[in-house]
Amino acid sequence: MKFTLTATAATLALTAGMAQAATFTPGEGPYDWAGLEAFAAANDYSGAEVTILGPWLAGEQENFENLLSFFEEATGASVSYVGSDSMEQQIVIDAEAGSAPNLAVFPQPGLAANMAQRGFLAPLSDDTGDFIASNYAAGQSWVDLGSYANENGDENLYGFFFNANVKSLVWYIPENFEDFGYDVPETMEELKTLTDRMVDDGETPWCIGLGSGGATGWPATDWVEDLMLRTQEPAVYDQWVTNEMPFNDPAVIGAIEEFGWFLEGERVSGGASAVASVDFRDSPKGLFDAPPQCLMHRQASFIPAYFPEGTEIGTDVDFFYFPAYVEKDLGTPVLGAGTLIGITDDSEATRGLLSFLQTAFANEIMMAQGGFLTPHTGANPDAYATETLRAQGDILRNATTFRFDGSDLMPGGVGAGSFWTGMVDYAGGKPAEQVAQEIQDSWDALK
Repeated sequence: MKFTLTATAATLALTAGMAQAATFTPGEGPYDWAGLEAFAAANDYSGAEVTILGPWLAGEQENFENLLSFFEEATGASVSYVGSDSMEQQIVIDAEAGSAPNLAVFPQPGLAANMAQRGFLAPLSDDTGDFIASNYAAGQSWVDLGSYANENGDENLYGFFFNANVKSLVWYIPENFEDFGYDVPETMEELKTLTDRMVDDGETPWCIGLGSGGATGWPATDWVEDLMLRTQEPAVYDQWVTNEMPFNDPAVIGAIEEFGWFLEGERVSGGASAVASVDFRDSPKGLFDAPPQCLMHRQASFIPAYFPEGTEIGTDVDFFYFPAYVEKDLGTPVLGAGTLIGITDDSEATRGLLSFLQTAFANEIMMAQGGFLTPHTGANPDAYATETLRAQGDILRNATTFRFDGSDLMPGGVGAGSFWTGMVDYAGGKPAEQVAQEIQDSWDALK
């Protein structure tokens, strides 16, 4: 199909869902228009239809549909996306009934792995795996996260990650750091030194809240997962989340005790015994008090939703990478999550759309609309809608290892059960060895 960059084509993506009224004028802006033209020249899917089911709703759905309009204009295909808040249940029902869409967008790898094991996913091409390994920061991490065993036990690449988020962040008030003469730490050694310096200065370093209703305890699992990645090789982390290495292994106990270090003495607001009763949505508010109740708060990229109204990120509050130990030489690991796309009903146009999503252009269009991070090293960072997203994107691009939230990969009774409650017990004073043994006992009970 012959494709030309016309004003009409460009305006297909201009809707109310665009962050900061982003506009796409052919040949202008930090977007790979030449790459789009090359893709269009090489791919003609006139008359083909591609259907997609995913979890994106409202603004996220609009942003994705804006992107799909470029694919349609370039190739002649027609693409239909349906968003559902019960996607996880619906895709299984559709697959069992033989009426699955062409593509499914999975909120986490566990469901995709189960679908692959049941024979409901088509393996992606070797070229896709090679592309991810070569063009994604920490590329092999993303290949591993998308690779699963099929119904015959053979492992293949089934999932292509498109959109990620970062959990390895520490939030702070720049003005407070300036007033006290503190520098942003670049290593875990420096972070621990800073923590104790704050205590010596009569300040409280950390606010931590584990409360979350029936999910109380989950914020502590993120701490432990981040610390596992900073004290052990990635392969050990992988063995842990599958229970190939038991939960009561000394490596896991050590990571739990690393978390405990931040709870000791005057390092956390209210003391260790109080963190379970503080709701995670309220815990960052101590940063903004006058005088501040704490000076640092470790939490994922979503937490600004619970900051005081009108807070300007980058000015009123900012963040830095939760650093790694220099002495352990484990690179710059990043803990996070993301959505991955799998083929549930194969076709030529379906694979063409997956190829389109691998282009720098497709990533840049999503970056410009907000709410999207990518490890794609070929995408132009200037395309990000905000400086905040660009900074988080830099953390993702600089990662030497990326690992998915471990508790989300564990069986529900552990990852969303005994691991949560065990961390509450630990904060309350129960020894790490006992907590780890009890979590392992719960895992054994599932076998």
